[in-house]
Amino acid sequence: MYIGIGLLIPLLGTTAGAACVFFLRKQVSLNLQRGLTGFAAGVMVAASIWSLLIPAMNMCGEFGRLAFVPALAGFLAGIFSLLFADSLIPHLHMGSREPEGKRSTLGRSAMLMLAVTIHNLPEGAACGAVFAGAMTGEGAVTMTGAIVLSVGIAIQNFPEGAIISLPLRSEGNSRRRAFALGALSGAAEPVGALFAIALAELVTPILPYMLAYAAGAMIYVVVEELIPEANEGRHSNLGTIAFAAGFALMMALDVALG
Repeated sequence: MYIGIGLLIPLLGTTAGAACVFFLRKQVSLNLQRGLTGFAAGVMVAASIWSLLIPAMNMCGEFGRLAFVPALAGFLAGIFSLLFADSLIPHLHMGSREPEGKRSTLGRSAMLMLAVTIHNLPEGAACGAVFAGAMTGEGAVTMTGAIVLSVGIAIQNFPEGAIISLPLRSEGNSRRRAFALGALSGAAEPVGALFAIALAELVTPILPYMLAYAAGAMIYVVVEELIPEANEGRHSNLGTIAFAAGFALMMALDVALG
């Protein structure tokens, strides 16, 4: 039961953010978008460290001083797999006019959705990996810690849902369609989570690599997308301050409750 609820929490965060289209008429202002994106980046970096990389190394205590090796291998695999997906899948980042990846005839809305899906999958995999770790009962990851990670991802998914649905509405989509597309952008997370849990159950020794893989993928998204978006336009410290707030909140939640 706890696992099912935990896997749905991030999707609920995205859905709640997408629902902003029913209450707000205009697109998110640049300053608000900077703040929300910076906050999301801070949450993801803290989650990558305390919820994923540290537990991955704690699971490899028998390696002694080389306990970092599985975490390092998984981390680099996560970075390079997202780099490959980014160069292959046609997608369009918010605020950009030039699509990335392979050339495609897909519409703007579809490519915006694909851009979000690319980094929602590793977030889902992160949730699935920590719940799989909690299910092993080894102590490196607790069920409370897994729930905390889900809540942290849901917190950063709320602004993401709003940042997607509001521009879709401003481009002429109906409120219901903009909401549906915004909410649907988070559907990749439960899929990624279930895949990670199934894989971990089949190959239990792979779990430390999976945790680190999810961390690498999330860090890639932060560096490639969130930080540039948080500092877009005229120079401002808002994105940096929001990053610090998100990092501090997620670190405190993970250490205090995990």
